[in-house]
Amino acid sequence: MLSYSHEVFFEVATHLSFSKAAEILYISQPAITKHIQSLEKHYKVSLFERKGNSVSLTSEGRILLEYVVQGRELQRQLEFDITKQKNLQQAKGSLTLGTSTTISLYVIPPVFSAFHQQYPNIELKLVNRNSENILKALLDHEIDLAITEGRNTITSVKYQFFLTDEVIPVCSAKSELVKKKNIAPEELKTIPVALRERGSGTLAAVTEALQKCKISIADIKHKIVLGGTEALKNFLLDDVCLGFLPLRSVARQLKNGELVRLSIPGLQIHRAFYFMQRRGSETDRINQLFIKLATSYYNKKL
Repeated sequence: MLSYSHEVFFEVATHLSFSKAAEILYISQPAITKHIQSLEKHYKVSLFERKGNSVSLTSEGRILLEYVVQGRELQRQLEFDITKQKNLQQAKGSLTLGTSTTISLYVIPPVFSAFHQQYPNIELKLVNRNSENILKALLDHEIDLAITEGRNTITSVKYQFFLTDEVIPVCSAKSELVKKKNIAPEELKTIPVALRERGSGTLAAVTEALQKCKISIADIKHKIVLGGTEALKNFLLDDVCLGFLPLRSVARQLKNGELVRLSIPGLQIHRAFYFMQRRGSETDRINQLFIKLATSYYNKKL
């Protein structure tokens, strides 16, 4: 079994930051340093090179990280496989799921609840980042399973379809745009628009849809860029800009009249969400339990 010092090493090595590791593990930075020094004394090598405020792994540190990554995955599977023998519902283990904003806010919470009720001893953790950073976290072994928009060409990742979502143009009920019955795609070059940040799956879907209308995202009149679905939604509630948001995220505001769905003929924005797993981890039992429950949950909703 890996020691706690190895867990500390993993966080420092993954983020290349002693302070970030301290933040994640809820311990002091001196305590982080003490654990690393303990490992360096045990292996009789230096694991990190310190240059000013930055750190990097030594060759020995890279070797240790490779084995710690393997060890963490084996330890996770070992605990689950042994404890499930008598009763699957009482099996122990952990699942760290990484998702993009829309999924984490509007899709996963009820699935987490259902999973926890069925497997109460499996620890659940949700990491919420934009699509680009979720993929990086998966490849860096920070998370066990990911759900994000679209598919990439990276061969080290396996994709499995989950569900579809629609992104729609909306504005505040007080905006003058509400008076327009239809908005031509070309008008987006003159209408004030607020967008999500680079790396966002929502922005990628909007960009792709606009390209089909022969419009570049660079042509859009946007001076406001916000990171996060909720930030963009709250901005639109108080402003007169047009914005593109997932339908799931604004259902309540559309119903109570705070936001209005606009019509842009010819502009259809649909996107697919996929489960993502590292190649070689497709048979991970906890991942498969979660994928099965999540898929079943939303199939029932259809």
